[in-house]
Amino acid sequence: MSPATKAKRAPALPAADSHDLIRVHGARENNLKDISISIPKRRLTVFTGVSGSGKSSLVFATIAAESQRLINETYSAFVQGFMPTLSRPDVDVLEGLTTAIIVDQERMGSDPRSTVGTATDANAMLRILFSRLGKPHIGSPQAFSFNVASISGAGAVSIERNGQTVKERRSFSITGGMCPRCEGRGSVNDIDLTQIYDENKSLNEGALTVPGYSMDGWYGRIFSGSGFFDMDKPIKKFTKKQLNDLLYKEPTKIKVEGINLTYEGVITKLRKTTLAKDVDSMQAHVRAFVERAVTFQTCPDCEGTRLSAEARSSKIKGISIADACAMQISDLADWVGKLKEPSVAPLLESLKHTLDSFVEIGLGYLSLNRPSGTLSGGEAQRTKMIRHLGSSLTDVTYVFDEPTAGLHPHDIQRMNNLLIQLRDKGNTVLVVEHKPETIVIADHIVDLGPGAGAAGGEVCFEGSVDKLRTSGTITGRHFDDRASLKDEVRKSKGALKIRGAKANNLRNVNVDIPLGVLCVITGVAGSGKSSLIHGSIPAAENVVAVDQTPIRGSRRSNPATYTGLLEPIRKAFAKANGVKPALFSANSEGACPNCNGAGVIYSDLAIMAGVATVCEVCEGKRFQAEVLDYKLGGRDIAEVLAMSVAAAEEFFASGKARIPAAHAILQRLADVGLGYLTIGQPLTTLSGGERQRLKLATHMADKGGVYVLDEPTTGLHLADVENLLSLLDRLVESGKSVIVIEHHQAVMAHADWIIDLGPGAGHDGGTIVFEGTPADLVASRSTLTAEHLADYVGA
Repeated sequence: MSPATKAKRAPALPAADSHDLIRVHGARENNLKDISISIPKRRLTVFTGVSGSGKSSLVFATIAAESQRLINETYSAFVQGFMPTLSRPDVDVLEGLTTAIIVDQERMGSDPRSTVGTATDANAMLRILFSRLGKPHIGSPQAFSFNVASISGAGAVSIERNGQTVKERRSFSITGGMCPRCEGRGSVNDIDLTQIYDENKSLNEGALTVPGYSMDGWYGRIFSGSGFFDMDKPIKKFTKKQLNDLLYKEPTKIKVEGINLTYEGVITKLRKTTLAKDVDSMQAHVRAFVERAVTFQTCPDCEGTRLSAEARSSKIKGISIADACAMQISDLADWVGKLKEPSVAPLLESLKHTLDSFVEIGLGYLSLNRPSGTLSGGEAQRTKMIRHLGSSLTDVTYVFDEPTAGLHPHDIQRMNNLLIQLRDKGNTVLVVEHKPETIVIADHIVDLGPGAGAAGGEVCFEGSVDKLRTSGTITGRHFDDRASLKDEVRKSKGALKIRGAKANNLRNVNVDIPLGVLCVITGVAGSGKSSLIHGSIPAAENVVAVDQTPIRGSRRSNPATYTGLLEPIRKAFAKANGVKPALFSANSEGACPNCNGAGVIYSDLAIMAGVATVCEVCEGKRFQAEVLDYKLGGRDIAEVLAMSVAAAEEFFASGKARIPAAHAILQRLADVGLGYLTIGQPLTTLSGGERQRLKLATHMADKGGVYVLDEPTTGLHLADVENLLSLLDRLVESGKSVIVIEHHQAVMAHADWIIDLGPGAGHDGGTIVFEGTPADLVASRSTLTAEHLADYVGA
């Protein structure tokens, strides 16, 4: 090589600067097909593709999961014992990883004592503030906490002193802020005794109607062995003491058949167990019992603030901590900003920064006392973002799951600015997203596909936005799709009248929601859409609500079990082979005895990640070998569960395997765009969009005449939105009324009628700013929604 050639070469980069890529080689997690990819660091990379194409498998289950696993391994074995164990993703090589911070859409815990304030540390800072500045002074920060009860006690203690044991009297007291009546929940419950027992029956005859209280099991042994009442006497003939013992007796030690047990009154136990949980987190049959037997009302002592009278009596400039938590956060930020007190200046600065972050991220309309379980997926995700906005960390990988979910087009620009801010601080930002408004700001785009499930898992495109448009991939072809306004809208067939709606921020709203048409409820985040629909439409028998609450299910649950599809299939197999239906359930008699129907053997390695190996006996099929000898239409039960929805729909449509009930369920799954899913696929492997559509398919079987859908486009690719619009049309044409809470302009443009709430969020919203057809809304350009919809349709 000549000296001249050497001189022309650029100087070599220092070794430290050469690590500017995250390299993934041979990723096979879930449906990924051995893909290899390089992602630029300190850039904003957006991952696109149809729902189920493998985006989350690559970003969350591979890159972010391995980063977190490696970080956890740096802690001592003792600390790791308290942390979740993460297994290594199925990938050959991962290089160039940095610390990953995951900001996903998992709903916040629905603990009745968890609020927006407790979830973000804002309450902790407020409690310190009131303990320092509040007048009168009532105690330490815990005196303002609704999770700490006030207790006191006294007694004699033994102390060794100078070789002698001396008894001294000691007393203690803890001042907490918990309301003693509702125990910090803000609501009290009243129990309808007629729903607890049938007074005309005896206990042995099944008088108790509480789920789980069967006299055949432990409860029967405890009740009969207690001797407090006659098990064969009808409850209406119980004496006052016997009825009190049955319902309200405090825990009492008893001996039954030589075993020490604890007896507890039915209602006493219910209050400690079932009623201490959040209603939404309960199993369906338990939730139905609670809704039937228990009425919840605001606590009359604390007026729903959860705090004791002492905690509410201490004030700063006329404001108590209860008043502060009830304020809209944007107003609370202004109030904190006006407090000038040098002795707590650092605390005020930190609290003001946290509250300003709420406003900056578009959540200024919330209040700190809002229960965290009531936040939507998008609101929960943005709440988790707050602690990262002012972080001094750089060179971190931030991983977002559809950060624009639940955002009005007006709010998306603000979210884009936050993503760009995080990138410009020197961080790597990875975003899974479907909205074109966010895809366009990407420095780098990775498009996965080409299809979903088994038809996906490949990298179809890498590059810039301009190149994506001409790439020929599904995302590229649909990137500039715009739904047009309808030439003709349907006429309503009556109206659902809402009068004087005042839930949350609604201002005495009166509105007629047209029936027999597709009606879209829209408005900026926090304008009162959900309050109007979920809070005001009566939960009548003919109303079917499909909200954003997550599907609960273990790795043993799958689309077949969740939708009820497995039941007719098991019965058909049993009838065709003359055996019991229980044999065709991997959770019952047909389960492989070696793996108990799981298909894999889990080895718990304590602080190390557990190892799952395919069961050698059933080879992952989950069933006993003799069960697989039974066939239906030439297929065994394991082969049927391995089918896709589309293949199973065809299989059960005709011939010896014809099952009309199963075919109807499969048809609904195909209608919502889940034809590619395997019917035996664990629910834990489904994406967020797939889970919501699975729930929608299940509810399509309900007999309701009014369907209420809460943001059904969440998790949907641009190409899938067209399928959703077709499904909504089919529902309306079949005689249903469809009410959709939605921000997506394609759904708005396709509507027959639009109700727009606003004009702003929180106390700036809560009014109807427009009612009419989409064409009238576009022509008026009178609201924020109107402006964005007009731009979208090119009007």
